[in-house]
Amino acid sequence: MSITTMTGELSRVLSKRDVFVLALGAMIGWGWIVQTGYFIDQSGVTGAISAFVLGGFMVSVVSLIYGELASAMPFVGGEHVYSMRALGPAGSFVCTWAIIFGYISVVAFEAVALPSALAYIVPGFNVFELWTVAGQPVYGTWVATGVIGSVVITYLNYRGVRPAAQFQAILALVITLAGLTLLLGALFNGTSPSSPPLAGAGIGGVFTVAIMTPFMFVGFDVIPQAAGEADVSPKLLGGLIGLSVACAAAFYIAVIWAAGQVATGATLVESSLPAATAMEIAFDSVTIGRIMALAGLAGILTSWNGFVLGASRAIYAMADSNMLPERLATIHDDHDTPSTAIVLVGGLAALAPLFGEQMLVWVVNAGGLGMVTAWLLVVVSFLVLRYRDPDFDRPFKLPAGYAVGALGLLLTVFFVGLYLPGSPSALAWPYEWAMVGGWCLLGVVLLAVAGGLPTRTEAKAHLSAQQLED
Repeated sequence: MSITTMTGELSRVLSKRDVFVLALGAMIGWGWIVQTGYFIDQSGVTGAISAFVLGGFMVSVVSLIYGELASAMPFVGGEHVYSMRALGPAGSFVCTWAIIFGYISVVAFEAVALPSALAYIVPGFNVFELWTVAGQPVYGTWVATGVIGSVVITYLNYRGVRPAAQFQAILALVITLAGLTLLLGALFNGTSPSSPPLAGAGIGGVFTVAIMTPFMFVGFDVIPQAAGEADVSPKLLGGLIGLSVACAAAFYIAVIWAAGQVATGATLVESSLPAATAMEIAFDSVTIGRIMALAGLAGILTSWNGFVLGASRAIYAMADSNMLPERLATIHDDHDTPSTAIVLVGGLAALAPLFGEQMLVWVVNAGGLGMVTAWLLVVVSFLVLRYRDPDFDRPFKLPAGYAVGALGLLLTVFFVGLYLPGSPSALAWPYEWAMVGGWCLLGVVLLAVAGGLPTRTEAKAHLSAQQLED
């Protein structure tokens, strides 16, 4: 089934600026506001920066591989298209379902982060305790705020990709200015009290932070997901992916360094919003700290917005390929958006606040495994297509492609290993592994409802029809 057989079709309305800020805003969202203290406390400033250099290097290599694939196949769905062409329906299902898990985990994270931020800003925000999860109370105000936020962001995306991109551009500017303000405060007022280089945790501390970096960097792959709506040349599309990752890496490293210059990891980790606390200390002003927290709200909304877009397009692509129920491939007649998929993503996000603040840690770690698994399969797809289709048109073609692919394969396999049992940074049982298992079970059920995997012949016909339409 092709894109145009549903109730409408996706429109190419995104400019190069729209594409870039969608990815950058998705990456530099809220995580740095709430997790900076944890990074520094676990591995020190030097260790945390080392972890982000390691994670940033891996993601940079993967992003370049994405760049070549996106330029060659600039169609909605990104990973789904690449893996379908290279690995067939089974490989494509695993790859795309894994990246959707990563995206949904970010959306769930933001639905919990929004009330967390308001609790820092608004005195007495935590009221109407409902129950406890893992020993942490869940408040009625948290649940209400998360649900309302889910409705607003879902509606924004439902109305159209162009308004969502414009919203993203404004908020990404606010976040960037907040990060630069913290950096200036550290340069002029920092006293370098940061914890020891590796905070006594050694290489294990670095790896503990490193497994969180895929979650922090995920967002560049929103560009391939939205490629079918980008009015950008294929070659430039590939370059924008690498540029967005480089900018995000520089931002994260600068924030970690700046926070470490004004407070110890032990001080920061005690705060619910460590970056806001660092800003407060740097300028000796509670007001400035609260302004930083308000800027953090912009980060929540940019990530939330970007990943509702990315997850809904990936779900749409799977449904359009008959791997998920057909209804999820519906395009809205008036707004040209995958409306049913967007509503599904928004509904899943609205469930997250029911589990309280502890959900923040669980989704970062569990969702990270989904991301790196998908990236691993994209790298494999890259190598397969380089071998099988050497003459395929690649407007953004990497030099030494096999060497880059081999490096990407090594790095992604290494990162997948960091999440597995036996690693010092393995996912925690039962909550994090339960999330992974539950997502796998949901995928099997939805695949069965859709009638099972398409044949290779059907998959090839679908890809050919998609190329003709674009």
